[in-house]
Amino acid sequence: MQVTVSRLTLAGLALSVILPSGIQAQDDSAKTFKANCVLCHSANGSGDTTAGKALKAKDLRSPEVQKQTDAALTEVISKGKGKMPAFGTKLHPEDVTKLVAYVRELAKTK
Repeated sequence: MQVTVSRLTLAGLALSVILPSGIQAQDDSAKTFKANCVLCHSANGSGDTTAGKALKAKDLRSPEVQKQTDAALTEVISKGKGKMPAFGTKLHPEDVTKLVAYVRELAKTK
């Protein structure tokens, strides 16, 4: 059992060294998005969830959202806006920055 755990630990360390940091960062931002945003904005960012429809959540892929500056999106995520809660005390500033980049990527998959 101990040998298996050691091998898994080594495998995890090897992957963290081998995988480009961009892939790791995307995985981190996807996890952060899933944990904090999917309930209202849905996995694809459309806002097409029960909660999203009830709260009139923005489609993050829309031109209205995508035309905003990174600073404006950072402020909305950090401080909240309308019915959207603030995440500035819950998330590190670097995680908010990664979420903004993730929102930009959602528009490319529309």
